[in-house]
Amino acid sequence: MRIFSKKKKYATIPSEQAKQEVPEGLMAKCPQCKSIMYIKELKKNKMVCDQCQFHNRLTAWDRLDFTLDEGTFEEFDSSLVAGDPLKFPDYKEKSAKDRDTTELNEAIVTGKGKIGGFDVIIGVMDARFRMGSMGSVVGEKITRAIERAIKENLPFILFSASGGARMQEGVFSLMQMAKTSTALNRLHEEGGLFISVMTHPTTGGVSASFASLGDINLAEPAALIGFAGRRIIEQTIRQKLPEDFQTAEFLLKHGQLDKVVHRKDMKQVLTTILEIHFPDAHKKKEEDHG
Repeated sequence: MRIFSKKKKYATIPSEQAKQEVPEGLMAKCPQCKSIMYIKELKKNKMVCDQCQFHNRLTAWDRLDFTLDEGTFEEFDSSLVAGDPLKFPDYKEKSAKDRDTTELNEAIVTGKGKIGGFDVIIGVMDARFRMGSMGSVVGEKITRAIERAIKENLPFILFSASGGARMQEGVFSLMQMAKTSTALNRLHEEGGLFISVMTHPTTGGVSASFASLGDINLAEPAALIGFAGRRIIEQTIRQKLPEDFQTAEFLLKHGQLDKVVHRKDMKQVLTTILEIHFPDAHKKKEEDHG
């Protein structure tokens, strides 16, 4: 015998008890296509929506996990903490709050690790800390990482994610543009390799300095990359900008990027670049495994 249930005339609003039965942090909604997915599955997919391929932002630690060979990361300068040179209102308190919520001392993590068996010096910016803004410590950590790459004759890879210069540090923040660019010029003169990977968003003083100075410039799909905002540019030039303006795809089309790389392919693309630039190391690696 088939049993039919009577269709309810009105939709019911879940009680607070019913809501609490669904574990917090179980599901997530895609910001682009609004698809609902299990966070566990989303993480397996490297935080990329399997419906529309939207690339969600990553923490610095997730980025390192997805990029480096397992168990190879050695962090540099983790204890560096920004001061308050301008005595900017509430800056100390806001920085302290970010340190608590992100468990980071600053907006970038730097260190040494392996990608596809190749030793690299790597930096990963984290937009959760002051929107990934570039202050004195960010500039100092990047500069030290570059100097380490020069000293050890290793490639330097930097994942950018930033709102630009940190206004609470004023000119001290702006000075980091010249500081990091000068360090990269020394790396270039020594014949070193710098791979810049721009993620969403990479803007302001970061896009205008080290992020755009790679020997090879890569980006994730649909990443916002640019200096000033769309509205400011439109008001200045009094023209309507294309819909895809300041996206990674737009920059690739106009010659400002070498390749747009899907997150699932990023480690393999980086490994291939390293194999091309360091054939002797690749040959030695094959001999060690042979």
